[in-house]
Amino acid sequence: MTAKTRVEAVITVHKYEPSVYEEPAAGPVLSKIHVEESFSGGIEGDGVVEFLQSGNADGTASFVGIERITGSVDGKSGTFLLQDNGTVADNIVSGDWFVVPGSGTGDLTGLRGTGGFRANLGEGAQVWLEYWFEG
Repeated sequence: MTAKTRVEAVITVHKYEPSVYEEPAAGPVLSKIHVEESFSGGIEGDGVVEFLQSGNADGTASFVGIERITGSVDGKSGTFLLQDNGTVADNIVSGDWFVVPGSGTGDLTGLRGTGGFRANLGEGAQVWLEYWFEG
């Protein structure tokens, strides 16, 4: 079995741009959300992500997204993609993510991993990633 290493980081959001693409008379509103953010801690660097979200009238939501991170993991530099899925409920944003296989570049070639995130709505997220390298 491949040994996994856990890193933790904090996300600071710099740009949050929601755009509604379907708003029916009844039922969830569908939105695309462009986010630009930075990571500090065991993951250092910048991320850009597009989320697709279904939002309910009561403030709850469900979302998916793919994010490119440019920076480093435990001091190893490169880029990689995270695929996210999560929810918003009771003003808490939380979810899971995984490293998209084959997406790592530079020192992060072969990066794999799983993790997640949690934040109070509108605040920086506490995030974690358990990672390993293929091959």
